[in-house]
Amino acid sequence: MTETDSIAYDVVVLGAGPVGENVADRTRAAGLTTAVVENELVGGECSYWACMPSKALLRPVIARADARRVPGLRHLVQGPLDAPAVLAHRDEYTAHWRDDGQVGWLEGVGADLYRGHGRLAGPRTVTVTGPDGTRRTLTARHAVAVCTGSRARLPGLPGLADVRPWTSREATSAKAVPGRLIVVGGGVVATEMATAWQALGSRVTMLVRGKGLLPRMEPFAGELVAEALTEAGAEIRTGTTVTAVSRENGTVVAVTDAGDRVEADEILFATGRAPRTDDIGLDTVGLQPGRPLPVDDSLRVPGTDWLYAIGDVNERALLTHQGKYQARIAGAAIAARAAGDAASGKASPEAEPWGAHAATADHAAVPQVVFTDPEAAAVGLSLAEAEEAGHRVRAVDVDLSSVAGAGLYADGYRGRARMVVDLEDEILRGVTFVGPGVGELIHSATIAVVGQVPVSRLWHAVPSYPTVSEVWLRLLEAYRDS
Repeated sequence: MTETDSIAYDVVVLGAGPVGENVADRTRAAGLTTAVVENELVGGECSYWACMPSKALLRPVIARADARRVPGLRHLVQGPLDAPAVLAHRDEYTAHWRDDGQVGWLEGVGADLYRGHGRLAGPRTVTVTGPDGTRRTLTARHAVAVCTGSRARLPGLPGLADVRPWTSREATSAKAVPGRLIVVGGGVVATEMATAWQALGSRVTMLVRGKGLLPRMEPFAGELVAEALTEAGAEIRTGTTVTAVSRENGTVVAVTDAGDRVEADEILFATGRAPRTDDIGLDTVGLQPGRPLPVDDSLRVPGTDWLYAIGDVNERALLTHQGKYQARIAGAAIAARAAGDAASGKASPEAEPWGAHAATADHAAVPQVVFTDPEAAAVGLSLAEAEEAGHRVRAVDVDLSSVAGAGLYADGYRGRARMVVDLEDEILRGVTFVGPGVGELIHSATIAVVGQVPVSRLWHAVPSYPTVSEVWLRLLEAYRDS
C-alpha cells in the first residue's frame, strides 16, 4: 500500500450523495477549501437507487391511473404498461449508473473529489484508501462532515443471504419484472415498490408486521393506500411476521408466524434503514461504530468542535430533501464558525430556533410525499404525535371529493385532508393530504406550519377556483363550524 503526504483542507466531507454535495456547495461558496470523499457513485443513494429511479418507475403508473379516471381518455389506456420502456426511462434517469455529470457539477463548485473508502483516523483527520490501494491522509482545519447516508436493514433470518433478497437497491434497479413479488414491510419503500411492480405486471403479496400501511402517517393514509393496492390486485396481509425464508428451485418461499408458505420469484425486504457508520473510524474519536451520530441543531456532534453528522447518519429525518436542508444549515454553521461569527458575546448558532444555523424544521415541520396511488403527503405532527407532545389540539377533516377541483381532476376522486390545529395559538401543528395529485399541495401546508401562520390569517390566503387547493377553504370552514 502506497501512502502519500497529508493534504490540508478547511473542510473534509465523507460521502458525495446529495447531502455531501450540498455541504460542499455551501462551504465552497463561503470560500473554504473542501475535499469530498466517495467510495461509490457521486450523487449517492438518491440518484441511483432511491428517489430518482423509484419515481421514474412510478410516474407512468400514476399517469395511467389518472388517465383512467378522465372521460374521453380512459378507454385509450386500458392496456398494460410497456414495461421495457418504463425500465429504459428509469435507466435514463439514473444516467445508466454513471456519475460523470455529478462529478462535473462537484468540480464546478471547486471541491476536490477523492475516490475511495474514507475513515476517520483521529480528530480532524481522514484517511482515504483508493481503488488502487493508495492511501492519502486529509486533514481538516475547521470541520469533518460525515454524510455517508444509510443502507437497508435486513432481519437476522437464517439463510437469508442464500435467498438473495431484494433491498431498495434491487427493487429500483431490477432489469426485469418478476412474475410474483413478496414485499416484506408496510412503510414508504414497501408501498411505493408494491405500487410500481404491481402495475408493471408482478403479482404482489405484502407481508406487514403491523396493523396497516404507512404507520408514521395519519391512519387514514395507510387505509386509503391499502384499499387502492388491493383493488389493483395486490394481496396485503397485516399482523404477519416472516419467520423463515428459502429459495427452492429458483422459487422464494417465505414462512409466516401463522405457518403459511408464500411463494414468489423475488422477495423485497423493506424493513428499515441503518446508518452507514460501521466502518468510518468512529472508534478513533471515541464514538461507537454502527450507531447513528447524535447532533445538536447545527448538526455538530456534541463534545466536539469539528465533527458534523448530516443526513441519514443522524437519524433525525431519513429523507433526501431533509438531509439537503440539514446540509445547508451545517454548511452555514461551519462557515460562520470558521469566520469567527459564533465567537464569544454572540448566541451560539444552535441556540436560535428557525435561525440560519439551526435545523429546527427537523423537529416541527418535516414534509414527505409517498408516491403511491393515491398519493399521501404530510408535514409536521400527526394528531397522535401532537397529543403525545402535550399540545392541546383539534383535528379537522375534509373529504377531498367535496372540492370542485378534485371532481374535475378525476371522476370518482377519493381522498381526505386533515389539519391539526393548536387551540392555544390557533396555528397548524400538522397537515395531511391523501388523494391523486396531492403531492403538489404539501408545500403550501409546509409554509403554513413553518411560518406558524394563524388560522385567522389563512382566511386571507384565497385558493384559486376550481383547484384542488380549495381544500384549504373547506378545512377552515370545518374548523370554524366545529
